[in-house]
Amino acid sequence: MCNPVLKHLIPAVKLGDLELKNRIIMAPLTRSRAGEGDVPTPLVAEYYWQRAGAGLIITEASQISPQAKGYPRTPGIFSQQQINGWRTVTDAVHSRDGKIFLQLWHVGRLSHPDVQPGGVLPVAPSALAAEGEIFTSAGLKPLVTPQALTEEGIRDIIRDFRKAAENAREAGFDGVEIHAANGYLIDQFLRDGSNKRTDKWGGSAENRVRFLKEIVASVVPVFGAGRTGVRLSPVFDGFSMSDSNPAATFGVAAEMLSRFSLAYLHVMQLGSEAESFDFTALKTQFGGAYIANGGYSADSAAQAIAEGHADAVSFGTLFLANPDLVSRFASSAPLNEADKTTFYQGEDKGYTDYPVLSGVPQGGEGQWHWMGLTDSQNATGKSNKGEK
Repeated sequence: MCNPVLKHLIPAVKLGDLELKNRIIMAPLTRSRAGEGDVPTPLVAEYYWQRAGAGLIITEASQISPQAKGYPRTPGIFSQQQINGWRTVTDAVHSRDGKIFLQLWHVGRLSHPDVQPGGVLPVAPSALAAEGEIFTSAGLKPLVTPQALTEEGIRDIIRDFRKAAENAREAGFDGVEIHAANGYLIDQFLRDGSNKRTDKWGGSAENRVRFLKEIVASVVPVFGAGRTGVRLSPVFDGFSMSDSNPAATFGVAAEMLSRFSLAYLHVMQLGSEAESFDFTALKTQFGGAYIANGGYSADSAAQAIAEGHADAVSFGTLFLANPDLVSRFASSAPLNEADKTTFYQGEDKGYTDYPVLSGVPQGGEGQWHWMGLTDSQNATGKSNKGEK
């Protein structure tokens, strides 16, 4: 009997201009391991190197500017030091024939003066605070009421997205994903629960989609449409996010995005209204390659692809705990369990120390620890070959 995982998840797929070796995508995962200056370290490079068996790695969200930051020790892509740090990561992934996109991020109102330049208020489409607390270097603090963006401020952020994409290209990435999901700035513009503007950036769904549209139009020329993706989360309801008609709002967004011929649309399908939302219709409205995300197993992912609900599936926590997830799926091997206490802290613990199957590259002392390509064998040796 044919193994559905081997039949539907392991085969290569083309997304935009990319030929991927399989349909198993590593979802973006905030890990808070960046070094001083929010620079990716050699440990970050090893983490991604270990997971280069994925058809595509989408990195953790990375702030496009100092203003875009929301949490301690998240990486940026606005300084030369950050570009250099990311170059070490992309070199590491490419040494195993992997593909890697950088996720571009602005958190909007989900920030705090403690991490903002000059201690100013964070920005958002409207001066509405989200409920809850945010983790800062001084511990948990209540989210604050942001300042509503001016027209000039909006234009500055659109330019910041473009510059961040240019920096990602300099850092050696294969493309970029625009983070328009999970209650962050672009999502705040999309939803009428967080966007109460009365100018051309608010009101109708077409106006609320304008911010995303102009960011995409600004970013696409950097890598080309075939190497640019967008992530949405139509039913995400964390951080006080809501919309009066998500089907209509995100339908307008998907149809708008379809006109760019993007590499893919990446959709997080988790939320309290997930069962009633028609994700298949969203896929049809977009019309291009669709990456599904949200609690999938190997079997359910294979089924989604077999039934035409997705072209590829992304995995978050499973990739966190299983660097060799592709090999484990292919061989039906047991999966490691994730240690939630180390998701956002622990340095190498819960980060690069998860066990892998015999014969799979794992890095570390005695095999290879990514400290830069100073030895030609490290760049070309057998231990760096990708999973088959």
